[in-house]
Amino acid sequence: SISKAINTQEAPVKEKHARRIILGTHHEKGAFTFWSYAIGLPLPSSAILSWKFCHVLHKVLRDGHPNVLQDCQRHRSNIREIGDLWVGGGVREGLSTFLGAPGVSSFPQPLRSGPHFPLCSFQLTVEMFDYMDCELRLSESVFRQLNTAIAVSQMSSGQCRLAPLIQVIQDCSHLYHYTVKLMFKLHACLPADTLQGHRDRFHEQFHSLRNFFRRASDMLYFKRLIQIPRLPEGPPNFLRASALAEHIKPVVVIPEEAPEDEEPENLIEISTGPPAGEPAVVADLFDQTFGPPNGSLKDDRDVQIESLKREVEMLRGELEKIKLEAQRYVSQLKGQVNALEAELEEQRKQKQKALVDNEQLRHELAQLRAAQREGERNQGLDLLEKLKEELEAKARELVRAQEALTRTEQSGSELSSRLDALSAEKAALSSAMRQRDADLQAAQGLAREKEAALSREQQRSAQETAQLRGQLADKESQEQELQRRLLDEQFAVLRGTAAEAERILQDAVAKLDDPLHLRCTSSPDYLVSRAQAALDAVSALEKGHAQYLVSRSDASALVAALTQFSYLAADTIVNGSATSHLAPTDPADRLVDTCRECGARALELLGQLQEQQTLHQAQPSLVRRPLQGILQLGQELKPKSLDVRQEELGAMVDKEMAATATAIEDAVRRIEDMMNQARHASSGVKLEVNERILNSCTDLMKAIRLLVTTSTSLQKEIVESGRGAATQQEFYAKNSRWTEGLISASKAVGWGATQLVESADRVVLHTGKYEELIVCSHEIAASTAQLVAASKVKADKHSPHLSRLQECSRAVNEMAANVVASSKSGQEQIEERGAILSGLAGLQVRVLELEKTLEAERVRLGELRKQHYVLAGAVGTPSDEDPGRPSAAPRSGASKKPPLAQKPSVAPRQDHQVPASAASKGCSPLPHGQVQCP
Repeated sequence: SISKAINTQEAPVKEKHARRIILGTHHEKGAFTFWSYAIGLPLPSSAILSWKFCHVLHKVLRDGHPNVLQDCQRHRSNIREIGDLWVGGGVREGLSTFLGAPGVSSFPQPLRSGPHFPLCSFQLTVEMFDYMDCELRLSESVFRQLNTAIAVSQMSSGQCRLAPLIQVIQDCSHLYHYTVKLMFKLHACLPADTLQGHRDRFHEQFHSLRNFFRRASDMLYFKRLIQIPRLPEGPPNFLRASALAEHIKPVVVIPEEAPEDEEPENLIEISTGPPAGEPAVVADLFDQTFGPPNGSLKDDRDVQIESLKREVEMLRGELEKIKLEAQRYVSQLKGQVNALEAELEEQRKQKQKALVDNEQLRHELAQLRAAQREGERNQGLDLLEKLKEELEAKARELVRAQEALTRTEQSGSELSSRLDALSAEKAALSSAMRQRDADLQAAQGLAREKEAALSREQQRSAQETAQLRGQLADKESQEQELQRRLLDEQFAVLRGTAAEAERILQDAVAKLDDPLHLRCTSSPDYLVSRAQAALDAVSALEKGHAQYLVSRSDASALVAALTQFSYLAADTIVNGSATSHLAPTDPADRLVDTCRECGARALELLGQLQEQQTLHQAQPSLVRRPLQGILQLGQELKPKSLDVRQEELGAMVDKEMAATATAIEDAVRRIEDMMNQARHASSGVKLEVNERILNSCTDLMKAIRLLVTTSTSLQKEIVESGRGAATQQEFYAKNSRWTEGLISASKAVGWGATQLVESADRVVLHTGKYEELIVCSHEIAASTAQLVAASKVKADKHSPHLSRLQECSRAVNEMAANVVASSKSGQEQIEERGAILSGLAGLQVRVLELEKTLEAERVRLGELRKQHYVLAGAVGTPSDEDPGRPSAAPRSGASKKPPLAQKPSVAPRQDHQVPASAASKGCSPLPHGQVQCP
């Protein structure tokens, strides 16, 4: 019944199961069986299970045996732990209510008057108020859940939450009644002002309780299970003593349930605990696996049969014990009676002997008296005196005999009284024996009836067992089929994982011969870390493979290990190939061959894992040797320049930081020198570009110098806060990895500053490229970021030096961006000016060529004219006016020819010349006498 009442089904607890549990507590006079079963319930794993457990516990505390309270107090800590775990859902309020439930039966006791009545009643009223608050919080929590989930009282989930409120309604009705009576009694013996807080708290609880009863009355679920009382419209007036007569006790009525036909034996209380023995354990396992068949009738009958058998055996044992004890007691009494009878007989003999002695003494006395009388006559006075002495001695002896007889009579009377008491006790024992015999006969009759019922139940059980065996065979066949399907599905998952892993490794092996992969590079340190992780994955793969061979129904461990192994092995192969591109020829060839062998071994292993026949032959350990080879080659390829003893790390950090600061200072001075040289050696656009680039480089160097100074201060703070009692060198030696990273970052910053200055020098001298300057700027930004990261690892996040270092890092990034922007804009400006100048130079060359050709044509024209003039002078007749003809011809020719001879003269040449001031600024000539300047 406990397992049926407390389960994970979201349904209310059946009343018949709760009734059986309560009857069990009365039968065993405690709750030992209930708690022995309840302790094993997985309450932390299910809120429904915990809720139904609290419901049943509340019923047991209310209606169970009085000893239930003591048994439950031992498990108070367990109940509070469950309440702390399930804070939500009303469980915590329910636990508080359940822990206080036993107090209902003790409320009326303090109402009687006594010397400490006011104080006790005052404290009891406070405790009842607290109890009522717990009950009301529980009801509010349940109603709040129903409103949130939009549940109704006719759904099983809603009924599961509403069922415990029946006990809450019962408790609240008693609490309300006793609280009203206590309040009236307190007002009768205490001032009204003292109880003002009690009245306010009662009024608040009254309205909450009235609202709770009203809401519960409107639900269909409560209407058929409980009759909820109605409270008055207003709370009682405690200031008026006569108002107590107007108070009506709220009565909760629970209708009687109709008997259930399917289980007619539920009125007989059976076991007090779980059935013992191997058959019960087997039945329990069967029920857990396949569920209780036919409403669990077979289980109850078996439990009844076992219980009746145990009761009969127990009664028989008790009867035998009683018989043995009675026989032993009777034998003891008989022995005592015989001893007393023997003692009485001896006393009787002594009494008879005393009587005989008395008679003899009397006879002797008579003889002595006769002899005295005769002696007086015959012998004389001496003999008479002697006889008197003997007579007195005999008289004393007679007195002693009489006293002994008296004592014997008294002891006889005492023995007679003791014998009467023993006789009465014997009669009582005989009546007890007869009663025991009657009880034994009744028990035997009941046992015979139970045995007859047992035989009938055994016949019925035999039929049901046959049916259950058939069902069990069907279940076993279904279980075997499900087991086979589970194995197939697990192997299918393993095969799919192995196939996907095979594709990953094939892709990685293909990159060994991929020409596009030749430009990819990697460091030996990263290769070593990947190879070590792959070796660890091989160990996990071996463990998962062994577990799968032991139990084929669970391949989760092998699938997880296989997935991790494929990823890490492929990553190792790819990084091995990338590392070989920067390695010497011989180690590079050996590294590629080892990677190829590792891929072949891994692919062979994955192929074996995809087949059932070769699955047990797979050996993951074969992949370990090539991975170890890759690890060894990666360690051999590590640079040896950083092999510094740990004792020298501290001095080396200071040295590198000082060297970096010196390099930055030198870079700043060189940039200033280059600035001065550029101002003397260049002008115009080139001077402007050079000044812009050198100014941005100077700003970058200043930002780097500030960052290095801040990093040094932060480094000192880290060393002082972390070294404790150790020296600075010991701190650096203890944190060698962090120290090496700091040294590497410092070297990178110094080298980047030097390269930036050299690139800027080449750009200013027109022997370098602007791209080199941009690359150097990016390298410096990355190096400073590395330095900041190395300093930030061990720094306190609230350190002011760390905040300044981060600000300096952002400033360095901004200055580096300015250098890149200046380089790009200067490059574009110089290229644009070069293009313009190259175009103008071509035009000027063409103009000069044309001018040269024009001069040659002029010379040729002059020669032709001379020849023409000579020919004209030789043909003409000489006269006085002859000397004037040659001059006339030039004048007449001058009126027509001078425009042709003078058009390409000085004027065009002057149109294309540029003033010296404009040429110094990089200006170029344009047609029509115009000049273009940048």
